[in-house]
Amino acid sequence: MRTIVHLSDLHFGRVDQQLLEPLRVLVRSLAPDVLVVSGDLTQRAKTEEFIAARAFLDTLPGPQIVVPGNHDIPLYNVASRFLTPLRKYLRHVTLDLTPEYVDDEIAVLGLNTARSLTIKDGRVNPEQVALIRQRMGAVPQHLTRIVVTHHPFDLPQPFDKDDLVNRAPMAMRAFSECGVDLLLAGHFHASSAGLSTDRYKLPGYAALVVQAGTATSTRGRGESNSFNVLRVAADKIEVVRYSWVDGTATFEPAHTEIFERIGEAWHTTAVA
Repeated sequence: MRTIVHLSDLHFGRVDQQLLEPLRVLVRSLAPDVLVVSGDLTQRAKTEEFIAARAFLDTLPGPQIVVPGNHDIPLYNVASRFLTPLRKYLRHVTLDLTPEYVDDEIAVLGLNTARSLTIKDGRVNPEQVALIRQRMGAVPQHLTRIVVTHHPFDLPQPFDKDDLVNRAPMAMRAFSECGVDLLLAGHFHASSAGLSTDRYKLPGYAALVVQAGTATSTRGRGESNSFNVLRVAADKIEVVRYSWVDGTATFEPAHTEIFERIGEAWHTTAVA
């Protein structure tokens, strides 16, 4: 079994400072096999925000799979937005826009869905889909395959298809062909976990789709700051949402969902 800590939407520049140390201590105590950060490390892609985000990541355990979000592209500096959109991200966070981690139980691949031409929406292109097929198709069959993006491929109600990453159906067909099991994303500062079968009718295929809320931003959009802990086995995935509790000034387990693989597809088996 592998433990994955899934943080998202840190938004350095609009961070609630009181959360940082408790989050750091808890993540370390969880001893994840992989730490995932699904985008929006900064609020306005400023140099000082990236420096602060990098310093925080350096206090957390690795290996780390980190991808950019739309807030990591400059908004008001038009020249930088279109000519060098991820220059600061690449300088301060990582040069790798397709980070990968593979061991004898899981394969995790990160993809960049942030684009200059949109303010907040995301996109995948055919080259990225081909990369998914290549890398995920090459790993041993028994591994649990995980894709990390900032923008989601699926969302529960009341979100609609316009909230999804552009070309999501194309990507989902590729996921079904190479057996991607788990999709991790953020962007909406809203936690959820569910199955892809409500939206995508792909014969014999059901992926688990997990959204993380914002771990540290002051922009909670009605939900407490939170992050996910996933415990991943070959035929079972447990998703635990940890939420900030003002009274104790800590993150505490708030919601647990268990999914099991039956045949080739995933199914919900318990909610607590």
